[in-house]
Amino acid sequence: MNEAWNALSDPTRREILELLKSRPHTAGEIADQFSLSPSTVSHHLSLLKLGGLVRVKRRAQTIIYSLNTPVFEELIEELNLFLK
Repeated sequence: MNEAWNALSDPTRREILELLKSRPHTAGEIADQFSLSPSTVSHHLSLLKLGGLVRVKRRAQTIIYSLNTPVFEELIEELNLFLK
């Protein structure tokens, strides 16, 4: 869970997650939304993947990212336990 919390600590990664709320996106579609280098966006996506916050599907040369909602549910449960 620590990796998930660390991934959420960055505003750019939170913006990527906001983008993925609407639908899955390819890596290119995500990169197009930011004025960052492709390698920087790729780094952010790697950290989101490491934290388990996104799922990754590969279709030929295309990588598609989507939210991994069960991990968000676990984070909410963890917060609820902390607040009790």
